[in-house]
Amino acid sequence: MKKYLIAGMLFVLAAVSVTCRNRYDERGASAGPAIIWGSIGDATYLNPILASDTASSDINDLVFNGLVKYDKELVLTGDLAETWDVADGGRKIIFHLRRGVRWHDGEDFDAEDVKYTFELLTATATRTPRSSRYEMVKSLTVSDRYTLAVEYSSPYSPALESWGIGILPEHLYRGTDVNTNPHNREPVGTGPYKFVSWKTDDRIILSANHDYFEGPPGIERVVYKIIPDQSVQFLELQKGTLDWMSPTPDQWVQETGKEDFRKNFDRYRYPSFSYTYMGYNLSNGLFSDVRVRKAICHAVDRQGMIDSVLQGLGRMAAGPYPPSSWAYNIKVNIIDYNREKANKLLEECGWKKNPKTGILEKDGKVFSFTLMTNQGNNTRKLTCEIIQSQLKEVGIDVRVRIQEWSSFINQYIDKKQFDAVLLGWSLPVDPDQYSIWHSSQMGEGQFNFVGYSNPEVDRLLEEGRSEFDMGKRKKIYAELQRIISEEQPYLFLYVADSMQVLQNRFRNVKAEKAGISYNFIEWYVPEELRRY
Repeated sequence: MKKYLIAGMLFVLAAVSVTCRNRYDERGASAGPAIIWGSIGDATYLNPILASDTASSDINDLVFNGLVKYDKELVLTGDLAETWDVADGGRKIIFHLRRGVRWHDGEDFDAEDVKYTFELLTATATRTPRSSRYEMVKSLTVSDRYTLAVEYSSPYSPALESWGIGILPEHLYRGTDVNTNPHNREPVGTGPYKFVSWKTDDRIILSANHDYFEGPPGIERVVYKIIPDQSVQFLELQKGTLDWMSPTPDQWVQETGKEDFRKNFDRYRYPSFSYTYMGYNLSNGLFSDVRVRKAICHAVDRQGMIDSVLQGLGRMAAGPYPPSSWAYNIKVNIIDYNREKANKLLEECGWKKNPKTGILEKDGKVFSFTLMTNQGNNTRKLTCEIIQSQLKEVGIDVRVRIQEWSSFINQYIDKKQFDAVLLGWSLPVDPDQYSIWHSSQMGEGQFNFVGYSNPEVDRLLEEGRSEFDMGKRKKIYAELQRIISEEQPYLFLYVADSMQVLQNRFRNVKAEKAGISYNFIEWYVPEELRRY
C-alpha cells in the first residue's frame, strides 16, 4: 500500500487450464493472446518488499506469490501456503507450503526462501516501508523444507494477511544488497508471469509461466505500456493499440457510454478501497496549527469537486477509511464547506489579508505554498486547480506543480521535500494503518511521510493490531478515525469509484468485491478474436 493508488491489496491470481503455444515478435506482442495494459507511471522496484507504488505492484502481483492471497470475496486463502494452523491464541501460525513450486529460473521454492524474505523485511539496512508488519514476530522457525512456524511476541490481528507479501528467491539475493540487487529490475518469482524486459518510461513485458502451479494463464503475453497522459491513453484505446485502462470520470461519462464504444469495449465500475487526499508537510510552520488545517478544509468545496471533477462518481472522504471498510465510522463529523468559518479560523491564528494583494500575511510571512502531484493524472490536476482557486478566495496563495512520477516519489515524497501533495491511498482489507499514522514510521521511504505524531493515535494503533475481536477493533478504529479526522493531517477529499474499460475480446472477466483483476489468469481470448 503506499500513498500512490495504489497497490495496496494483493490480488494474486486464480487458476485456469488453457494451453498456449505462441511465438513472439521483437516488440513483445505474441501470435496468440496478448494484452496491452496502460499505466500513467512507470514502476520503481520490481521487488515486492521495496516497492510502494501502484505500477510496481501491478507487475509484482503477476511475478511473485505470497503465502496467502485474497479471493473474490476478500477472504484469505492459500497461495504458496496450502494450509496453515493457528495456535496459542493467535500468537503462532504454522504454514504448510506447496511442494513442487519452482522459481522462474528452475530452482525449487521452499521454506528457506520465506525465512530469508522475513530477514530482509526486518533488517535495518533494507529500505522497506513494510517492516512494521513484522515487528512483533518473535521467531520464524523452519522445521523442514515445506513447514515453518511464525511466533509472535504479542497478539497481532493482521498477522495472516501480512504473509500475502511476495516472497523473494534466497539464492538470488543472499550475500547482496537487496536495495541495489539487479534483480530489482529483472525479477525472478514463482508467479503466473515471467519477466521478459523493461524499457524505462516505455513498457514492461511479461510472458506466461507455463509451469505455474495453478495452471498456465490464459493470456500469453502482458505488455504494460507507460503512457503518462490519460487522454493519450484513451486515444490509443480507441485506435486499438491499448486494451485496458482506467478512464477519467469525464471519459467514463462522455465517451464510454456511446453505442460505438460499447460495441468494442466492456465497462466495469465498483466501489474502490481507496481515497484521495491533500497531505501537509507537518514540519512546515504554515500547517502546524490544527485550526489552519481545519480552515483549509472549510474553504474547499469537496462535494462540488465530486460533482464536477468526478462527475458524481464518488463520495466525500470522512477520514482514513473508505465507506467500503468494515472499520468505517459513520458517525465521524465531516467538516462542511463554509468560507466564513475558514476566514474566522485563519484570523484567530493571526493571519490577516494584505489589502493590496489579498493574500494572508503574518509576522511578515506570506501564506503561500506549493501543491505537488504526479504527471498524467488529469483528475488530480483538476483537483489541484480547484483547491488553488478556492484557497485564493480566503487569501492563501497556492502554486501547483506537476511532477514526473518517479522523481516525484523518489526526490520529493520519500525525502519530504514538499509543502503539500495531492495523492491517494489504496488500502489493504485489514484496517491496521500503523505504517501510515504511527509516529515511528517517519523515516525516508516510510508511509508517514507527512510527519504526523499523536501519542493517543499511537496507542490506538498498537491496541487495534493486538485485538482479535472484530467488535472491539471496530470501536478502536472508530475512535482513531474520529481523532485523525478532527486533527486533519490530511485534507481528506474524496473516495472515487474504481472504473475500468477493457477490449471486449477478453473473456471470463468478472467484477467482484476484489475488483476485476483477482482472476486475471483465468482471462482468455477466443482464437478467432486474437489480435496480436
